[in-house]
Amino acid sequence: MPVFAVELKINEGLFLRNPQRTNLGRKILQHSILLIDEIGVERFTFKKLAERINSTEASIYRYFENKHLLLLYLVNWYWEWMKFRIDFKMMNIRDPKAKLRIAISSIVDTAKRNAHIEFIDEDILHRIVVSEGTKAYHSKEVDEQNKEGFFLSYKSLCGKIADIIIELNPSFPYPRALASNLLEMANNHIYFAEHLPRLTDIRKEVDILQQVEELLTYFAFRMTLNSDGMESEKVESNHHDDYANNGFSKMENNA
Repeated sequence: MPVFAVELKINEGLFLRNPQRTNLGRKILQHSILLIDEIGVERFTFKKLAERINSTEASIYRYFENKHLLLLYLVNWYWEWMKFRIDFKMMNIRDPKAKLRIAISSIVDTAKRNAHIEFIDEDILHRIVVSEGTKAYHSKEVDEQNKEGFFLSYKSLCGKIADIIIELNPSFPYPRALASNLLEMANNHIYFAEHLPRLTDIRKEVDILQQVEELLTYFAFRMTLNSDGMESEKVESNHHDDYANNGFSKMENNA
């Protein structure tokens, strides 16, 4: 089976040498995914990785300065791959509803193994994104790393989905918030279903990915297509709040 001839563009600040371009680099990516999935990022070390690939720590340090940047690289690769798949599937598609369904499907579908890419197992990488992914940007260094552009891939992915939402409903007031929530919701509810089932309606016994796709579709279309009605409810709610506040002020003045 032929290798998929795509080199995803990852922020060069995350690596010292491009791992996608050498056999050792691809081996580092392949086995770091397997090892992090096996023991978790906290217990993962370059020494353990070197032993796994029959190499040296020094050889790994020629590609990555530390394991946090390696984790960031893997998460960025996942975001770029998802963005690539959305673009590929949306070619020649004009209907914004169809585009949004494609985007939602891709958010879920990216977790499935693509045998054309030998050195990345998307299924296992997705498990890492679900369980460890937030550690890539929930850190003390997030502001400095943001200045370095380490999260541009995620921002670009969210922006792409937000543009589809705006195309579907130009008056929808929260396109970026909804886009980022769709991405986070997908990972959170997979994690909840597997570990904290009382926090979600997704059931582990049934096809989790299909359920998550249905969940995202429900939220996305309900919010975007019913936003005018929601805005009316917001105005009505504000009216009631003003009435209540005025009434409370009168009670205070009469006290």
